[in-house]
Amino acid sequence: MMVEEEHNQKAVISRRTLVQGLGVCAGATFAAMGGALAQGSNEAVPPTTVTNPPRDFSSRGAPTTYFWDPDIIAVDPSFNDLAQPNTAIHRLYTGLSWAEGPAWSAQGRYLMWSDIPNNRQMRWLEDDGRVSVFRSPSNYSNGNTFDFQGRQLSCEHLTRRVVRYEHDGTATVLADSYNGKRLNSPNDVAAHPDGSYWFTDPPYGGQLYEGEPDVAGGPSNAAGKLNPRIGEPAGFVPGKRELPTNCYRVDPSGRIDLVVSEDQLPDPNGLAFSPDYKKLYVISTGKGPGDTGPGGKSDMYVFDVGADNKLTNQKRFSDFMVDGVKCGPDGVRCDVGGNVWCSSNAGRHVGYSGVTVWTPSGQLIGRIRLPEVCANICFGGPKRNRLFMAASQSLYAVYTATQGAGPG
Repeated sequence: MMVEEEHNQKAVISRRTLVQGLGVCAGATFAAMGGALAQGSNEAVPPTTVTNPPRDFSSRGAPTTYFWDPDIIAVDPSFNDLAQPNTAIHRLYTGLSWAEGPAWSAQGRYLMWSDIPNNRQMRWLEDDGRVSVFRSPSNYSNGNTFDFQGRQLSCEHLTRRVVRYEHDGTATVLADSYNGKRLNSPNDVAAHPDGSYWFTDPPYGGQLYEGEPDVAGGPSNAAGKLNPRIGEPAGFVPGKRELPTNCYRVDPSGRIDLVVSEDQLPDPNGLAFSPDYKKLYVISTGKGPGDTGPGGKSDMYVFDVGADNKLTNQKRFSDFMVDGVKCGPDGVRCDVGGNVWCSSNAGRHVGYSGVTVWTPSGQLIGRIRLPEVCANICFGGPKRNRLFMAASQSLYAVYTATQGAGPG
């Protein structure tokens, strides 16, 4: 790839140099980038999420003809080895109400995810890009993943439980209570090689839009004005929040153990293991409906995982402040190098929602900008080198130069 400099001296710009150039432009518009890549007077500024008019991510939008997608930003040169040149961010589907929990089936070669308010799970087929309803009703499922045997795991808001779909088509309830009390609304789940499952249990399913409010007098229905049975099947028995917001481990024997208490980390949300399973990342988000607990601060903590499955050495991984903007995390995944990829919810701060990428030590090295708030992510594709992003009403994907760690 050749460019003309001001003195008409030709120079070969390597892929690494181009990414470093992107790093200089992190957090800003790409007007300068357009000039840097221009030849003579034929300057062009690639449309991005922050240009006016903004980039059109639909199939009707102009193709991304630039060597690097202008919405993939290298904050640090170390991102060079993770970002894939000659690829573009694609919007695969839109028309959802609130997308969460993408998970990749390696055997089926499809991506499934939750459209929570519509009480359904969706499926995108890798061979032809077709999207269809995968499971309806889904009991307002949120987080999903696949275990080491290729079985789907889902966290259900409506039924306040974690389920596993077996290969013969039956469903197994993995967890619905702890110490005789019903769970709140399991949010995200991660499989461990030892056969255990780890999951978070915040209160976000206790609302009309994403699950069911409590019975009268419960935290999310204190005044008793909401009827949680409306719209549900005959015989449905609504529940009431009985537990703090904790994290749990389902032992292969079926025993459920408390691994992180609300006092340690309030309102746990997304979680993921490091590639060697010696660390556990857990996101702490804000208060849910009727939540009277301490509430999270939209940050993330990392724990050491002991041989006895006990968590120690809790540390805050990051406060997710980028250029003075809170890029609140929701979902998290690790790549095979141990780098941490987190979804970003920056609210009305255009250009900061999408994905943030961090080293294991907590250094921000890259960002992916999306035109919508991003809730959850996962790695998938036949080579597990494609990042799928469930963002508000749409599903996005982009190829990377690394692979996701672990199944699903």
